[in-house]
Amino acid sequence: MSAGATAVPAPLGLEKLFAARLHAARARPYLATALFALHVVESRQVPTMAVDRYWRAYVSPSFVDRMPVEELAAVWVHEVSHLLRDHHGRGDRVARERGLTGPGERLRMNIAADCEINDDAYGDGLVRPAGAVGPQSLGLPEGRLMEEYLGGFSLSLQTQELAWLDCGSGADGLDRAWDLGPDGAHGLSEQERDAVRFRVAQGIKGRPGHTPERWRRWAEEALHPPQPWRELLGAAVRSAASGAGAGEDYSYGRPSRRSTGVPGVVLPSLRRRPPRVSVVIDTSASVSDAELGSALLEVAAISRAVGGRRDLVTVLPCDAAARIVHPLCRGEGIPLLGGGGTDLRTGFAKALRTRPRPDVIVVLTDGQTPWPAARPACRTVVGLFPRQGVPALREQDPDYTPDTPPAWARVVDIG
Repeated sequence: MSAGATAVPAPLGLEKLFAARLHAARARPYLATALFALHVVESRQVPTMAVDRYWRAYVSPSFVDRMPVEELAAVWVHEVSHLLRDHHGRGDRVARERGLTGPGERLRMNIAADCEINDDAYGDGLVRPAGAVGPQSLGLPEGRLMEEYLGGFSLSLQTQELAWLDCGSGADGLDRAWDLGPDGAHGLSEQERDAVRFRVAQGIKGRPGHTPERWRRWAEEALHPPQPWRELLGAAVRSAASGAGAGEDYSYGRPSRRSTGVPGVVLPSLRRRPPRVSVVIDTSASVSDAELGSALLEVAAISRAVGGRRDLVTVLPCDAAARIVHPLCRGEGIPLLGGGGTDLRTGFAKALRTRPRPDVIVVLTDGQTPWPAARPACRTVVGLFPRQGVPALREQDPDYTPDTPPAWARVVDIG
């Protein structure tokens, strides 16, 4: 090389990188669909190898050059595990719930997510890469989730040497400078990402073989995801409360702008007032004490869903007969009386006779009840307690099967 000549950086060794991916697919055949769904992007900003939520793998040429193929194969499995386990989405949720901000907290999430993956990722054809962090190195137990590991350590001298770890935004949800973003080339759409997860889960369920127990549990949840029922219930209440005609009335407090077109006449304006919600709680014998306690927690969540105005929420215990309507401002002492049969039609009738009349009726029940034949004159949300494997309950009639909630109600499974 002549004096003053600039060294040309070595190109990305794609042949070596793809050989490592093939090795990873052979060692972990149930992850093959996900491994080959990743699109490789050469990047000299990435310290090692990283992924984004759109299933792009950003790879440093120098990292590939110095890593043996066997260790590169393990890195492939590690990175795709971040995406399959939705560490980016979970990281965002944890950050919102716990008020975690800044790159330092995201580094902790990355380390915690690595612990979740690495405690059972290696062996059986995959070597452990040099420097891979596991729960043992932090003095933490194995077999936990990222969210649990996150509360078990803090950034300190012990973790300072792990600062080089950066699996990208696909590991913790924080965008990186090298990310191509949602509009960049070769990213997978949300539907395509879900399809990849579904195919991997199908492969695991169809031929579990020697698949680790944790991956089998992941596949079960991927095929039958648990509903975020509290969020769904709150969203259903907010949707019902904000619907056309709910919480609307005419007021002269602020004259209508149309008054300018009618000189000498003051027209009222249509104002949205806070909605009133009546919560009917099933207190029949088929509802357990634990479910009744849970129902009162849901009442508090419903109050938050309508802006925290507890004076606008009433609670009506009901089994075969409707009880006293209680204002939520005395929520701690609401007696949930009952214990007999179930006929929530009486609860609907009493709620609708309450003055002022509710804009939304929320029913918390196990579903072992007849329902009103006609749609009530307000929106209805039904929260159903789970009854998998529990026979239908009705005295003197063991063959009774309860009616399903009517089509005019918004139904949310509480689990």
